Amino acid sequence: MTVSKTVRVGVISGSTRVVRAGPQIVAWVRDIIEKDLKQTPAPGGVALEFETIDLGALGLPLLDEPGIPAHIGTAEGYTHEHTRAWSRQVAALDGFVFVTAQHNWGIPAGLKNAIDYLYNEWRGKPFMVVTYGGHGGVHAAAALQLVLGGGLKMLALKETVNLTYPGKDVFDKCARGQPLGLPPAGTATIWQDRQEDIAKTWRELAASLATKAEKAT
Repeated sequence: MTVSKTVRVGVISGSTRVVRAGPQIVAWVRDIIEKDLKQTPAPGGVALEFETIDLGALGLPLLDEPGIPAHIGTAEGYTHEHTRAWSRQVAALDGFVFVTAQHNWGIPAGLKNAIDYLYNEWRGKPFMVVTYGGHGGVHAAAALQLVLGGGLKMLALKETVNLTYPGKDVFDKCARGQPLGLPPAGTATIWQDRQEDIAKTWRELAASLATKAEKAT
């Protein structure tokens, strides 16, 4: 069956550090996905749109809503305008690509805070996880799988993609927020051997999105 609906995917940059490499890595991941789509269109003829969300630029304060998110069904049910705006943004998306660093073996505080603001806006939506760090961010990935797939009842893929810094030089550049030269802006070959893993995981997410879109028609 061919699905005519346009499916919107949020690509979320999870690090909110003032000095960070996150936006570069997010742009690279999105570039891999968009290039793969040209070769392998989404199943069922689904039309896809992407929106990059930089949580560092979003500037959400520490969770300050008096209500319980699971008990709030619409954006108008929140007290603060910053929450209502965030609710509308997430509610308009059908699936997510989370790209994040690992902080102290866990989810960066800014990302967890942004997640915890909402509930129903996340629930039931497919997602994939790409983490990066000295050990690939595997603990952050596992925590995200638990929080999103378990607590928020989102649709988790079995596998995550974990990018390990290939050397101290890359670690230092990431820590200082220096250019890594990753495509599409540059031609660096960092993590070149992981591009197919990202593309493969994306195809699984695209299939999940197409299935969900078909059920909704």
